[in-house]
Amino acid sequence: MQADTRDAQERLSLWYDQAAGPWVEALPVGNGRLGAMSFGRVAQERVQLNEDTLFAGGPYDPNNPRSLEALPRVRALIDQGKYAEAAELIDASMMGMPKTQMPYGAAGDLLLDFDGLSGAGDYRRWLDLDSAVCGTRFTNGKVQYRREVFASQPDQVIAIRLTSTGGAMNFDVGYRHPGEVGYGATDYTGGKTAAAAAPVPWGHREPLRAELRPEGLSLRSDGADALLIEGRNIGAAGVAAALRYAVRVKALGDGRIAVRGDRIEVRGASTVTLLVAAATSHVSFADVGGDPVSLVRKHSEAAAAKPYARLRGAHVQAHQALFRRLSLRIGSGEADARPTNQRIAVAEKQADPALAALYVQYGRYLLLSSSRPGSQPANLQGLWNEGTNPPWGSKYTININTQMNYWPAESANLGECVEPLLRMVEDLAVTGAVTARKGYGARGWVAHHNTDLWRATAPIDGPLWGMWPCGGAWLCQALWDHYDYHRDEAWLRRIYPLLKGASLFFVDALVEDPQGRGLVTSPSISPENQHHHGVATCAGPAMDRQIIRDLFGWTLQAHALLKDSDAAFAAEVQARRARLPADRIGAQGQLQEWLEDWDAGAPEQQHRHVSHLYGVYPSGQINVRDTPDLIAAAKVTLNTRGDKSTGWATAWRLALWARMGEGERAYGILQGLLGPERTYPNMFDAHPPFQIDGNFGGAAGILEMLVQSWGGEIRLLAALPKAWPDGALHGVRVRGGVELDLDWSQGRLRQLRLRGQAHQRLKIRYGERLSEITLDAQGRARLTG
Repeated sequence: MQADTRDAQERLSLWYDQAAGPWVEALPVGNGRLGAMSFGRVAQERVQLNEDTLFAGGPYDPNNPRSLEALPRVRALIDQGKYAEAAELIDASMMGMPKTQMPYGAAGDLLLDFDGLSGAGDYRRWLDLDSAVCGTRFTNGKVQYRREVFASQPDQVIAIRLTSTGGAMNFDVGYRHPGEVGYGATDYTGGKTAAAAAPVPWGHREPLRAELRPEGLSLRSDGADALLIEGRNIGAAGVAAALRYAVRVKALGDGRIAVRGDRIEVRGASTVTLLVAAATSHVSFADVGGDPVSLVRKHSEAAAAKPYARLRGAHVQAHQALFRRLSLRIGSGEADARPTNQRIAVAEKQADPALAALYVQYGRYLLLSSSRPGSQPANLQGLWNEGTNPPWGSKYTININTQMNYWPAESANLGECVEPLLRMVEDLAVTGAVTARKGYGARGWVAHHNTDLWRATAPIDGPLWGMWPCGGAWLCQALWDHYDYHRDEAWLRRIYPLLKGASLFFVDALVEDPQGRGLVTSPSISPENQHHHGVATCAGPAMDRQIIRDLFGWTLQAHALLKDSDAAFAAEVQARRARLPADRIGAQGQLQEWLEDWDAGAPEQQHRHVSHLYGVYPSGQINVRDTPDLIAAAKVTLNTRGDKSTGWATAWRLALWARMGEGERAYGILQGLLGPERTYPNMFDAHPPFQIDGNFGGAAGILEMLVQSWGGEIRLLAALPKAWPDGALHGVRVRGGVELDLDWSQGRLRQLRLRGQAHQRLKIRYGERLSEITLDAQGRARLTG
């Protein structure tokens, strides 16, 4: 029996006994650039499409020409404690133009309308994470049907394979633009609603309404067996539409295939393969002169020249080369016999260790599917979005969400997935240099709390959210971490100019605190929290100081490792780093979020952001070994904030308690994250609505419970809960370019294997015991407990 049909027995599969109703029950496939959501419906299959550059608008300059003139007045008002007046001036003179950015849009739907299918027996649909193939099977009368969907990275197409045994298939393939039936905004709201959705009737069909198609959308034959769709993106917030896009569907099979009008007709077939290619005219943030029609023809025709088995095999091989690097078993390893949605529905009440392991592997699958070398980085929804106006634009929110997307990349052994983020930061260093100069009169580059396909870097939305200058600096952490986990000098040389430019900005932009407390950012906020009702504007919040301290530290390390001759620059960075105010403990024993002790009076005591705990996780400045008093203060803060929040914020709390070695607290938070309020039936994270950062943050937090890597040490089972007495984690990476396998039983470490550089020296901490070991001449070591 093939692996992808052993649904109940396969622990690396999501599976269901009914078709998807709402979008958050459909199953995702992706190759980094192209994505699809498969619904597994019988009478009318819906395959919803995405292409990662299909954003609204076009190249634009959002920088406010009044910003630099207003800056001294804003800083003076902040120094005088007139924060509301400073915010008003920021809103009038420093926010981006427009005050929003461009949303990410869907590429439409394929609707496959089948003749004569009104019921189904022996129904099953699944997503096999190991092969990255989504499948559906059922019977109708004496006919057996099977469908597969995957997104091929080697061949750059989405492949849809349909087979019938015991009878022929007759169906039409149509295309629906997102605007045709009101999919301008997603309509799902919460995990409980989606989990309780009724099964889709077997005869359910959604309409194609050509009269609602936008002007300029073209559907026509492109040869005897292919349908070509051409259209344009939308404009937004006064930024004109500048992208052209194309989708090409090519049908291959043993029946009669013909394009008639705006549909492909398939008659009398037992095997059909649909090859879907999509592209836009996007070349770079400044160039929209590409030829999408040429690209989709090239990709679909090249794929069509290969037998399906070869196409599928190449896809699986490319996926498994990365996915199979890490394995995780928690508990017995036996698969749960219930459908995935049923397991999620009771996850808060019933122990299901294997579900946590599946969640990690699903997070790895999603990262591989939405961020591959050459693609755009994973956005707020990774790659998958069904509308043209998704929640928060489905863009890149860089005050936590984009960063969280990449938290598991290194430890989960998917370092290649960071490459798209590196290229985005290289772009931001270009556009952000303009914002640094026009907005602050500073050298280097800066990016605020959001960006988009066009790499906008000005502050947006309003002073309560957007007047935060550390988004670009925080993105640099993922770039440094990739070096720290791999020790690749070529990578370090590539990122050093980015680190140096980000540091130069703060060398110029930091100002003296009027009370003599050191150098601070001004204006800024502590994302996205108010210190007084309606006001977030401030100077020198804790998160800024922590991020800049890290940024300066990474820059100085890179400067030394690469033997940069610019000694004056290094001295300047070192001097400014020494003058950043230290973290503070407030009157309630909490870690202060601001320089002033405002925490107790802040309006939202359970605010979703825990920005000032960046120093605990993902940084390591505040830790249980070196700063126990600050760790105690961080716990006071977390107890005040509460364990449950939005999906991504719950995941951050999980990671924080894990980093602090509190396994039982972390486990309790994890159960809430896995439950129906924070996880949709398809395992997408429920903010709500869907944001993918919770999936990635949750995966990182689970790995953090088992293996930690900070402060020059590798920490094993540092936050292992009692509910996980047995398990094995193989292929996890730690800092220093080391990979390890560990097995535990009855709550104790039984075996550890390490792989790194020859004669590499490592510090290993297990419980209270710290050991120093040296790898052998082959870079190996094995220890047993």
